[in-house]
Amino acid sequence: MTRTTRALASATMEKRKGSAMLSGTFAARAYSFFDTLLWIACLNLLWLVFTLLGLGVAGIGPATAAAQILVRKRARGEAAPLLRGFAAEYFRNFGRANVLALPLLAVAVALAMNWNFFSGGRDLFSQLMAAGIFVTAIFLAGAACYVFPMYARYELPLGQYLMLSSRFAMRHLAGTVILLFVSAAVVYASTTVPGLIPFFSIGAWLYTTGWLCDRFFTANDESVAADAEPAAAGTGTVPVAVSTA
Repeated sequence: MTRTTRALASATMEKRKGSAMLSGTFAARAYSFFDTLLWIACLNLLWLVFTLLGLGVAGIGPATAAAQILVRKRARGEAAPLLRGFAAEYFRNFGRANVLALPLLAVAVALAMNWNFFSGGRDLFSQLMAAGIFVTAIFLAGAACYVFPMYARYELPLGQYLMLSSRFAMRHLAGTVILLFVSAAVVYASTTVPGLIPFFSIGAWLYTTGWLCDRFFTANDESVAADAEPAAAGTGTVPVAVSTA
């Protein structure tokens, strides 16, 4: 075999190896994408079923808590049975999740009713009130995006979740804007194509916001830990806790 022939054969083999690797990578990514899509659809269905199991109002909090706990496990690479895990987390967190969710729902309903009342007025006071209620609702929506992902990640007294979520939303405005954008996109897609709601809308929102919040919290914890290290070195002590906000 001449030198030229050997070079051509070697180049052909390298090309085949590269094609095989590319094909394998594409197949793995495609499998991962569709597996995640199916997981989101199942999560969406479970959220709806268990919300109805709690008669709607009393089921929203536990279903959301269970969903965010499972989203965080999946984000960490933990393999957990979806149905059994969802049911276990739903009943385990039923009381605590309702204590978190019901005040948020009550405030949301109150804001919606007041906005409907004042937005119909033509006087300056009514318009100012409507604008103030709208801004308050945006802030509440941003803070609410953090509540249950924070609940899934940290063990805190119940009263601190709402307070720390509000503080986190204010201090990390870029992340809050991203979460609000994702929420608005899901709402827009759902109103444009209502058929998405029973299959993907809620599950996609839970998965995306939970995944993003887990990254935001991780970055925040690392930043707080890095800031605490010089202080600990100066005093000869080691920090034993990391703040979430």
